[in-house]
Order: sequence, then structure tokens, then C-alpha cells
Amino acid sequence: MSRRAATLVFASVLILVLGVIGAFIPVPYVALRPGPTTDTLGQLGKAPLIQITGAKTYPVNGHLNFVTVAYQGGPGNRIDLFTALRGWLDPDVAIVPEEAIFPKNVSTKKVEQENTEEMASSQEAATAAALHELHMPTPTTVVVDSVQQGLPAYGKLRSGDEIVAVDGKKIKQTPEVSAVISAHKPGDTVKFTVRRGGKESPVEVGTIASTDKTTAGKPVVGVVLREKFDFPVTVKISVGDVGGPSAGLMFSLGIYDKLTPQTITGGKFIAGTGTITPEGQVGPIGGIQQKMVAARDAGATIFLTPTQNCADAVASDPKGLRLVRVDTMHGALDALNALRTGQGAVPACPK
Repeated sequence: MSRRAATLVFASVLILVLGVIGAFIPVPYVALRPGPTTDTLGQLGKAPLIQITGAKTYPVNGHLNFVTVAYQGGPGNRIDLFTALRGWLDPDVAIVPEEAIFPKNVSTKKVEQENTEEMASSQEAATAAALHELHMPTPTTVVVDSVQQGLPAYGKLRSGDEIVAVDGKKIKQTPEVSAVISAHKPGDTVKFTVRRGGKESPVEVGTIASTDKTTAGKPVVGVVLREKFDFPVTVKISVGDVGGPSAGLMFSLGIYDKLTPQTITGGKFIAGTGTITPEGQVGPIGGIQQKMVAARDAGATIFLTPTQNCADAVASDPKGLRLVRVDTMHGALDALNALRTGQGAVPACPK
């Protein structure tokens, strides 16, 4: 073999080896794939996924499935370049920058903890939305969820404190607290009336200017608030280790269906997604393409789609799925009624 030929062979082998090695180098991307889909009207193990006590429940049929996205990768467990390239070629997989799922300086454990908390919050909001739709009274109070160390409220307000009034104004919802505080200037004092241990007491808290990008310069005290519901029934939702808020709409529909004599599915296999507020507003979610694939593969023929996700849903051209556009829980119920009876309009995602 000539010297030139040997050099070419050596270079080719070297390139091949480097290519193989390079294909297995970890990259800062996450692969999103269709995840499990679960029927809110069905069972998780031997128990109903949704269990309701304190009110009469009714038989259900059909499916009201929530859908999930499975991810591969993340800090400490990055995918390799070969996996990323294969995902880019797969229409059912999305390859996204790591920061889109795991923000910088936030641990994987913290992200998973936040997802678990969002799931619990979405279940509570779903219960409130369903009971609201059923006109079942649900008294609410505003409580302190957490207090940020180093800010004025730290050491004065506590987690679990019920906010009765702010500057003498009675409080019923969390935005009312923010509105009163925002009327002040940084450095002012805000007068809270809190209920703690069954007793009401006044608490004065100073304010400072926010350093957050979205609220920069506005007065803040350093508390995270949430609404606490006094439900007239007990609703228990069991979903295993699934996290995030995107199943809220389907939880609310499942609760509603069990509490009403008329089944809302008409026996159809319906899947969907969307966050939910206690008032029944439906919000957008991530991973819509992967969730539709999961729903279709599970057998769904109808997919409830948040309006703000419609463009991406239509762009993915989901064969075999009828996309039904929803803005509110009430609108979703109207659409399901039209599908069941054949009467009335069914809002669709515009093409």
C-alpha cells in the first residue's frame, strides 16, 4: 500500500471513530415524546381515579382522557447527539433546548417538585370549576402559601395565615391583595388583618421595590398567596407520579360527569388537555403535538384543544382526531352536548 493510500485509510478510520464518539457526546437538549394517557372516568389500580364522597354520584361511560408528555434528558442525564438527531427526524418527537424544561440554576428535583405542586393545585382548581358549573356553593379564603426570606413579610406573616383584610378592605380573592399593595409606593406600610389559630390580629408590613423583570419598581411585601376552598364534597384524584397543570380541564369534566345523571361523553372516546382556573377558564399547555399523538394512539377520536394551542395543533395535521376548540369548561360542556345530541355548533380549531 502506498504512503498516500495508507494516509487516506488512516484519515477515514479516524473520521469514522471521531464521528462515532461524537454521536454519543451529551448535548443540552431534551426529547419530548408522547406519554401515557389516562381516563379520568376509569380506574387507577383497583380504585377509581376520581373518588367523590359527600354527594350522590352517577354511572359514567365513554372516555375523558388526559394526556401527558414523556421527556428524556435534562441536567445530569443528558441525551447524546445521536438521540437528538434521531428525534429531529421523528415527527412525533420534539427536541427542545434544555432550558425550556429546566431553567438555569434550577435543579431537576426542584422542577419535579414544582410539577407535583402544580398537579395538586390543578386538581383543586378543577374541583372548584366543576362545582362552580354545578352551582354548588364553595366558600373561599385567601391564605399565605409561602413567605420569601429577606423580604418585609418574612417573620411577620406565616404560611397558612388567612388574609381577612388589607388596609381595611375585606379580601375574597388573591388579585384583591395585589391591587391594594400596588396602590402604595415602595417604602409604604401595608396593614394586614390575618386570622391565625382562630384569632384575628393586625400585622403591619413594609414594602420594597420589586427587582423582578415583570414587576420591576412596583411595591412588594414578599408573599405568595393562594385561594383555599371549603368544598361541600370531598374529591380525591389519584394519578401516580404525573405532574404539571395541563390535566385540569379533563379533571373538571370527569368530576362534573360523575356528579350529573346525564353522561357527557355519549359513549365516545374523548381526550383533551388544558389548564383550568377555579372559574372555569381554560389555558394553553406545552407539548400539544405529542399529546395528540398519545391520544390518537390510545383510541381517541375527539380532542379538546385550548384555543391558544389551536394553531400548533392544526399545523401538526393529526389524522383521525377531530379538534374541538375550548376556552372555558362551560364551552367544553356545550361542545360535548352538541356532539352527543347532534344539535348545536361544535367549535373547531380554524385551519
